[in-house]
Amino acid sequence: MEFVDYYKLLGINKAATTKEIKSAYRKLARKYHPDLNPNDKDAKKKFQQINEANEVLSDPGKRKKYDQYGKDWQHSEQFEKQQQYQQQTSGSRGTRYAGGQSEGDFSDFFESLFGGSMGSSKGRQAKYRGEDFTAELQLELIDAYKTNKQTLTVNGKKIRITIPAGIENGQTIKIPGHGGKGINGGPDGDLYITFSVANHSRFKRLGNDLFAIVDLDLYKAVLGGEITIDTLDGKVKLKVKPETQNGTKIKLKDKGFPVYKMEGQFGDLYVTYSIKIPANLSDKQKALFKQLSES
Repeated sequence: MEFVDYYKLLGINKAATTKEIKSAYRKLARKYHPDLNPNDKDAKKKFQQINEANEVLSDPGKRKKYDQYGKDWQHSEQFEKQQQYQQQTSGSRGTRYAGGQSEGDFSDFFESLFGGSMGSSKGRQAKYRGEDFTAELQLELIDAYKTNKQTLTVNGKKIRITIPAGIENGQTIKIPGHGGKGINGGPDGDLYITFSVANHSRFKRLGNDLFAIVDLDLYKAVLGGEITIDTLDGKVKLKVKPETQNGTKIKLKDKGFPVYKMEGQFGDLYVTYSIKIPANLSDKQKALFKQLSES
């Protein structure tokens, strides 16, 4: 699999803080979001890579392994176990893996372990990494609003996964070790799940923000008052200012979508008022409107 420099992909340096990583991710995720780039395969691929980069660099443990092992970071545990074994069996002679390893050392080791020959070991068969599997999971917007568990059947095998709140449409997550079986004792492949999140009939999602159009009757728009609207988190009351114009937009802070893997953080809800003209007026009502227009 082609190596992708996560830092370069997000446009940040290796000293970037967690806040800088999250900021860069959100900016690029919005730019390449599938909803803004329909039928653009390059944008979809870029969006998936951006999500993968954020998944690794925003996790301190994964980031540490990535910084140390580069493209082979996912196999660091196997390398460390092999390193310990080499140290235990080599005694005072030392090994090529004991301290001061270069990236070439890591690559040679992983190549021999997961996809190449076994070097000078005689009579042993090569180990090969299992095939990666891909799957697509469709979710309703309300399903992606809260963390939930689902059971998938992949290649005849049931897998129970936890889907974090705030998962993006088009986002791909990796389930390690749930791909094809390794050959000759090699590691199993991984499962990559891409999520298809449908927009709600009432809400449109863009990143972590939600957008909704709310009907407002003419009388309430002119005189002001109070209305109750639905959000994904329940109902809220809004005060309508007198003489509210059609198309007026208001922002409800923190009433949008949860931020992926950032507990307690939410986007905003943007409401646009659509003023409805009354229909089937009586003669008396029409006369009042005429009187009002002439005053």
